[in-house]
Amino acid sequence: MNDLDPNAYVEDRSPGTGRLRPRAAFASDLPTLALDGDWRFRLASGLDDLTGDFSAPHFDDTAWDLLAVPSCWQMSGLPGEPRYGAPAYTNIAYPFPVDPPRVPRQNPTGEYRREFNVPDGFPASAAVLRFEGVDSAFAVWLNGVRLGDGKGSRVTTEFDVSAALRPGRNVLAVRVHQWSSGSYLEDQDMWWLSGIFRSVSVAARGVEDFFVRATFDHTTGQGTLAVDVTAPCGALLSVPELGISGADPAGPYVIDSVEPWSDEQPRLYAGELVSDAGERIPLRIGFRTVAVVDGVLTVNGRPISLRGVNRHEWHPLTGRTLTEDTMVTDVLLMKQHNINAVRTSHYPPDHRFLDLCDEHGLWVFCEGDLETHGFEPDNWHRNPSNDPAWREAYLDRTARLVERDKNHPSVIVWSLGNESGTGANLAAAAAWIRQRDDSRLIHYEGDFASCAYVDLYSRMYIGVDELAAIGRGQEAPTADPADDAHRRALPFVLCEYGHAMGTGPGGLSEYQQVIEAHPRLAGGFIWEWLDHGIARRTEDQEPRAFYAYGGDFGEEVHDGAFVADGLLFPDRTPSPGLVEYKKVIEPIRIHVDPAARQFSVHNLHHVRDSGYLDFRWSVEDRGDPVGSGDLKVPTTAPGATTTVEWPAEVAAALDAARENGSGGEVWLSVTAVLVADESWAGAGHEIAWAQGLAVAPASCSVPSPSAPALAHDGHVTLGPAQFDARSGELIRLGGLELGGPRLDIWRAPIDNDLLNAFGEPQITAWLDAGLHRMRHEVLSVEPDTQGLTVTARLAAAGSSAALGVVYRWSVGDGPDAGQGRLRLECTVTPDGAWSVPLPRLGIALSLPGTDAEVEWFGLGPGEAYRDSRNAVRVGRYRSTVSAMQTPYVRPQENGNRHQVRRAEITTAVGTLRLTGDPVIDLTVRPWSTAALAAAAHQHDLVGDGRIHLHLDHAHHGLGSASCGPGPSASDVLAAVPTVFRVEFSTGR
Repeated sequence: MNDLDPNAYVEDRSPGTGRLRPRAAFASDLPTLALDGDWRFRLASGLDDLTGDFSAPHFDDTAWDLLAVPSCWQMSGLPGEPRYGAPAYTNIAYPFPVDPPRVPRQNPTGEYRREFNVPDGFPASAAVLRFEGVDSAFAVWLNGVRLGDGKGSRVTTEFDVSAALRPGRNVLAVRVHQWSSGSYLEDQDMWWLSGIFRSVSVAARGVEDFFVRATFDHTTGQGTLAVDVTAPCGALLSVPELGISGADPAGPYVIDSVEPWSDEQPRLYAGELVSDAGERIPLRIGFRTVAVVDGVLTVNGRPISLRGVNRHEWHPLTGRTLTEDTMVTDVLLMKQHNINAVRTSHYPPDHRFLDLCDEHGLWVFCEGDLETHGFEPDNWHRNPSNDPAWREAYLDRTARLVERDKNHPSVIVWSLGNESGTGANLAAAAAWIRQRDDSRLIHYEGDFASCAYVDLYSRMYIGVDELAAIGRGQEAPTADPADDAHRRALPFVLCEYGHAMGTGPGGLSEYQQVIEAHPRLAGGFIWEWLDHGIARRTEDQEPRAFYAYGGDFGEEVHDGAFVADGLLFPDRTPSPGLVEYKKVIEPIRIHVDPAARQFSVHNLHHVRDSGYLDFRWSVEDRGDPVGSGDLKVPTTAPGATTTVEWPAEVAAALDAARENGSGGEVWLSVTAVLVADESWAGAGHEIAWAQGLAVAPASCSVPSPSAPALAHDGHVTLGPAQFDARSGELIRLGGLELGGPRLDIWRAPIDNDLLNAFGEPQITAWLDAGLHRMRHEVLSVEPDTQGLTVTARLAAAGSSAALGVVYRWSVGDGPDAGQGRLRLECTVTPDGAWSVPLPRLGIALSLPGTDAEVEWFGLGPGEAYRDSRNAVRVGRYRSTVSAMQTPYVRPQENGNRHQVRRAEITTAVGTLRLTGDPVIDLTVRPWSTAALAAAAHQHDLVGDGRIHLHLDHAHHGLGSASCGPGPSASDVLAAVPTVFRVEFSTGR
């Protein structure tokens, strides 16, 4: 501490003073005093507003507020108004002037006080004060004695309290500064929040530290165990299952026939360290060996493929303060959705999360608390990564990462940090890790141009073509030949891809196909796990809930909804993107081959055979169940494929469907479900599925028109339909009032339309072309003996490019003609130069109502688009208009049901039936596209009394251009001559 300036620690580059050396997080039977709960709290506006004597034991703090510890102070008061400052979100920019290591003097500072009692007999002479997480810099006093200060918000800090702790009443005082020099190293893409946000405790200290080293030799099946113990006295090791009892921990012990730990079979051996002083420390030991073999990432001698996610710690009410129940929810949801890996972006998580990864089986890239992204806009000028003055801070954060989490078998890679440029401090951190722990690999994406000090070649947000080139070893060379040779020998990892912002991401299956085609490609991590929305409510007479994002708290600089980019909504409800990802990364691939009357099962697991799964079949005729049963599939080894002939029961069900003569589609489905309960899901949980078209639908001849269109009194009547004679609009069908349909090419822009981290967003070209303001000009309305023809032109003011459209209406001559069977054929012809893709191509119409029952036969049950449709299957589904809306944090195009054959929309006044020829995409909403596009949050969406229908021929792909590539060429919706058809009828 600087005697001239007691607050100098806030801006100096030192990681802290008075702290104990870092060590592993572990449980012990020595007594611990938990200090979580309500603390006295005062928020000072800055260094000129501090309470001078607040650390004195007898300071009167009764007028101060109470604040929960752990918590983030900006989250207090939510979902109403924040009580202490407000959250702020930036992705890259620092929310203060960039002048390292200085920060603003108007620096919000939380002053905390906590009284606690130390019982008689507590070993105060050998105790430590432990802070699991404090953002950003803090200083600590116990009973008026200054213990020290620290930085490194998301790593554990401990202080020796043996000289200050006493029996009876004790007073702990902590001063926490929102900004510090450490903030320059903590520019992770997330909300800026402050406070003591993880637990605080006083713990008796006996054994100082230990390092479990448990390796596995896949050639012999032997495990080797040694435990390095640091303690003031001796200790003995017992692992009953391994026949080790009261032995020297150092070993080493070579054990035959060890069951290794993996994500698929997370075998943990229970052990115990017992010190000579009687302290007992439980161990959970997992044997595994991580290695790079011929450029392939292996564990226990077998290649692994990472089906991962990037995970920030987040809760919409408590910010970065999580309960263990929330962590359990995350891990179980990951496992239930076939995810097998987590990158702890971009800091070490609460250590309890890693315990859960050990228990349930997840590969972990454990990442350091480091990101300096805010220096990139100035071309990394003054970036700490290459400044010797910051070297100690880098090494300190690295050491506290490794030491705390070194005993977790789930941790297979140490990641230095994220988006911190390049420099000698990163190389020094890697060198320190190699000296301390050579059993894991080292990752850092930011120096991908050389990869000189890492063990994995890592990139983010590259396209599938470049990914395939890397898989083939055909990437562009580095500047240095030695670095180039080193990099080409490394496995490749997509540390971030598939940006899951808003509707999407699209194209995940293309990435997975490339990953599985090239052994060098070790998989990757979707960005990211969870939307970081903050729960709020409006201040209306009838408050409505919504989720806030950047800018909603009046931030001076912010990055808007870019913080809502997860596979889970803020309440941890799976989004369609997560459901899609689960399907894309299935570890068991089933193929149904109706032509060969076979099923095949391909096992993509690296160590687990298929014996843990039951296989079941079902047959549906036009969505109606015909038959189902169990399917006997021989156990399939990892990497192997098994082919099974159709059993007689399947053939009988299909024969019955054919004999039924319905003329509809008959689909055969096969699912793979858990035989028995796993730690992360119950028996019957679905792991994989596939469908095959067993009987194609009978071809339908186009009916010839059977009724003339008659004009009278400003209307045109065609069978059961009535049209406006001037506009050609369908205004009534049977007893149902309608509005439209009209050709529609606009969608409420999705995040992937609005943003592009690497180029011009798609929305720019669309707005320049005026696609959001196209005018529908009717050129002619011509009734004749064959029906009604309406000719129109769709164009924007100031543009010569247009779409000509001909609506040809007729009434079919089939048996349904008298029931209102109306047929529309739309012919769309581009006119002029069309250099931009269309957002969508279809027709829009509306009918009265606030909600409706919807039934459809097609793909479902959830939303799907042309490049995000693997997770939906053909069937008959029922829902409501309100339930079919996907609640993205920022409203946008959503809810599309893909390849619908037939649908019924039933309101209080009647039913509208729709039939595609052969399919349509169906979206049903209680608000218009304009209202959806104008809404900033879900509570802005208010129904207008009409049900809005979109019957689309096609959509432009989703891609992930908000931070990644746009749709692939095959998913771009070009303006080309197009004909599509749909039929309408009504009922009660």
